This record gives sequence, C-alpha cells and structure tokens, in this order.
Amino acid sequence: MRRFLAASVGCGVVISGATIASAIVLAQIVAGVITNPMSRTAGHWAGALWILASLWSVRALATLIQGRLSQRGATAVIADLATRLLRTVTARAPRELAAQRDSAAALITHGLDGLRPYFTGYLPSLFLAGILTPAAVVAIACYDVPSALIVLIALPLVPIFMVLIGLLTRERSAASLAAMTTLQSRLLDLVAGLPTLRALHRVDGSADRIAELAAAHRRSAMATLRIAFLSALVLELLATLGVALVAVGVGLRLVYGDVTLSAALTALLLAPEVFWPLRRVGMEFHAAQDGKVAAENAHKLFQATGVRRCGTRTVEAAGANIHVGALDADIEPGRVTVLTGPNGVGKTTLLHAILGLTDGDVRVGGIDVAELEPHAWWQQVAWLAHRPVIVPGSVRDNLELFGPLDDLDNACRAAGFDEVLTRLPDGLETMLGRDGVGLSLGQRQRLGLARALGSQAPVLLLDEPTSHLDARTEALVLQAITSRAAAGATVLVIGHREPVLAIGDRVLHTGSLVDA
Repeated sequence: MRRFLAASVGCGVVISGATIASAIVLAQIVAGVITNPMSRTAGHWAGALWILASLWSVRALATLIQGRLSQRGATAVIADLATRLLRTVTARAPRELAAQRDSAAALITHGLDGLRPYFTGYLPSLFLAGILTPAAVVAIACYDVPSALIVLIALPLVPIFMVLIGLLTRERSAASLAAMTTLQSRLLDLVAGLPTLRALHRVDGSADRIAELAAAHRRSAMATLRIAFLSALVLELLATLGVALVAVGVGLRLVYGDVTLSAALTALLLAPEVFWPLRRVGMEFHAAQDGKVAAENAHKLFQATGVRRCGTRTVEAAGANIHVGALDADIEPGRVTVLTGPNGVGKTTLLHAILGLTDGDVRVGGIDVAELEPHAWWQQVAWLAHRPVIVPGSVRDNLELFGPLDDLDNACRAAGFDEVLTRLPDGLETMLGRDGVGLSLGQRQRLGLARALGSQAPVLLLDEPTSHLDARTEALVLQAITSRAAAGATVLVIGHREPVLAIGDRVLHTGSLVDA
C-alpha cells in the first residue's frame, strides 16, 4: 500500500495547491469586478478566468486520480490480507482451526471489505487535512492576520470532538462486528444442519433464534449510525461557526475600511477549506471503523498460536514401525492395529499426531514426525476421517481427490461403492454438492473408503471406517482392510464395534495394551 499512499500524498499536494490558488484568483476577480466598473467585461478577465478554469480542472483530475489509486490499493491490500489469513488459519491444527473458523470466515467473506472505506475515504482525507489545512491557514495569514487568528482559535475544537466521538464509536464497531460474526456462524450451522432439523421438525426454533440475532445486529448497526449522524452534525456545526466568525470579522472590518475587499474575500473563501478536510476526516472515520476493527482481529489471528514449523526430513514408510509415545506402543507393518476406548479420550487426536497435524510423541522409522516434510509424508498415508471430506464436483473428482487411483473398479468394489454407482444417474460423472449433497451418509462413507482403500499408500489410518454401513458391507470392507495389512501395509483403525475389534492383530486400549 505504500506506493499508493505516496501517490495519494502527491495528489493531496496538487489538490491543496490548486484549491488555495483558485481561491486567491477568484477573490481577485470578484474584488476587481466590484471595485472597478471599467473591468466588468469578460475580455478583461479572460486570462484570469482561464487560469481559474485550469486550476479547477487540475483539482478535479487530481481528485479522480487519488480516488482510483485508493481503490486499487484497497483491493490489493484486502486481497493480500484475505489470502494470508486463509493460508494462516487453514495451516493450523484441526482443533485450533475449529476454534477460529467462524471468526476467520466472517473476516474473509466480508469483514475485511470494511477496509475499503478506510483506504479510499479516511486515509486520503487524513493526508489532505495534514496538507491543505495548515497551508490554507498560512495563506489566510498572508492576506488577513486577524482572520487567521480566529481560525486557529476555532480549529482545535474539531479534532477534540473527533477524538471524543471516536472513542465511543470504537466500542460500537467492535460490538457490531461481534454480532455479525455470531450471526454468520449461526447461519452457517443452520444451513449445514437443515436436513437434520427438517427431519426432526425443529426448523422453526432455529429460525426464531436467527431472527433474534439479526435483530441484535440491526440494533447495534443502528446505534452506530446514530452516533455517526450526530457526530457529523456536531462537526458541521463547529465548522459553520468557525467560518461564520471569520465572515463576521471581515465584514465588520470592511465596513470600517480596515481590510481590502480582495483580502477579505480571500480569507472568506479559504476559511471553509481549513475546516472541510477535518470535517471529512471525522465523517470518514466512522465508515472506516469496521475495517479497522476487522484488520485488528485479522492480525490477532495471525499472532495467535503460530503455525507449526515444517520439517525437511523424509522417511520410507513401507516396512517402518510407527511408535506412539502416548501409548508406548508400536504400530507394525503387515498387521491391523485397532485403537479403541471411550469417546473424547483423544483417539482422533492421535491420528492427527501421526499425520503431523498436531504435536505429539510419534516416530516413523525412528524419525520424529515433526521433523518430516509434510507433503512427502502425507503422500505415503491414506487417511479416512471420521466424516469423509466430499467437495463439490463429480464422483470421479472425489474418488481421485488425492490423485488418480491405480485400479478404480477394484477400489469401489472393495468398499461396496460399486453398488452405489449403479444407482447414480450419471455414474462416476454424477455431480455432488457441498459436503456430499446427493449421497446418503452410508454412501459418503463408502466413497471415502474407496478413496482410501484404492490408494497404494503403505500407511492406512482409518477413523471408524464402518460407521453408517450395514453388516454385509461392513464385512466386505473389513476383509479389504485385512487384505491390505496382509500385503504389508501398516494399518491403524479406530473402532468400537465387535467386528472391527475382531480383525485386529493388536488392540490398543487407552491406557493399556492388549495383544489380540
């Protein structure tokens, strides 16, 4: 943004110079027309009028260029912040990602857009106030010192009231953004759970809750708008009084002949230019508050629990033992290891640790997972999450989400997904919606299993692979899992059901180790 800001400052200098020069030229023309009857012809003032028109054109052009540069810079900054925020948050551990998902989603989708008024309105106004206001005061002093003194006395009242109003507005903006984030997270949860809510006839209750949150957000936004309108009224009143004092002063001194008409008009034309930039800063300040709060929240997410450092080492996973320090046990190749225990004790977290997504004492072939290069390690692992990830696209796209499968037909057959394909309207080219809309829970589970079992990765991590499956399909899937282990793969399965425990060559209980 620095080069855009530098260009904006340059435009501000041009605007200030053109404004002051045009006021001086206009005052000279008007004073000359009034005091000299012989000069009341267009031809007499042709040169001055051309200069005045040129100055106005330069000011308009500089304002246009400043606006375009600000828009371009704002777009670049918002895109950069959103990209950095998305990469930073999604690179975090799953538990941290879940905790930060709602606030990050609100910022990326529309929270950071509030920075646009900050860059396009507030900053240019601030620069203009820093250049035009003092320059206009100096210009007034050159023509009429008493008017400059009046301006200097009235001028500090504007920033004082701006600060007082800003302190109050900051809290309102933070409350408004918090309400917006809460409302969005509730809406996302409601949309994701609509099928379940409809099945349970609970849609009306959630709709009422959303309406309450929307009303709270509306009240917060209206309260902020009321403060903005009242503050604008206060600033306008102060500026008007300042200009009125200058007008009364020069009017009285004109009556007594203490000032020339040209100097009086110059001071009177420049007086509004002293207050106008500060007035605009105050008005743009409120529009920029949402963006400033969003940027502060984004930087908090950047700083919160930094992203784990990636290792650089590699390991050949085929035939290597995976040592889990938390259980003091080895997951050996060629065997099915089943991890069981009560819900909430950290079984899924253990899989995350093996993948290197969270910290944990896990070693592969004697090398700490934290020292491994993540992508090289993940290419050797087939992971089936408890809730398989389904992205919008065709069935084929989802089956080959992590790369083409060597034998797609056998993979679908091993997971029982071949039966699902025969019932889909377009087979492998059937389009699926977000989170697998178009498939039942059991069909989504089979798709995820086909993706994992079709992979030739030497390590299989399966989180409750037979959930949502009937007994016949479960037996088919368990047979495929044991076949992979018999072929030399390292297989770790999380499960509770007796058929799953029965295939385990080793069953790891939380807190104890039992050989099958």
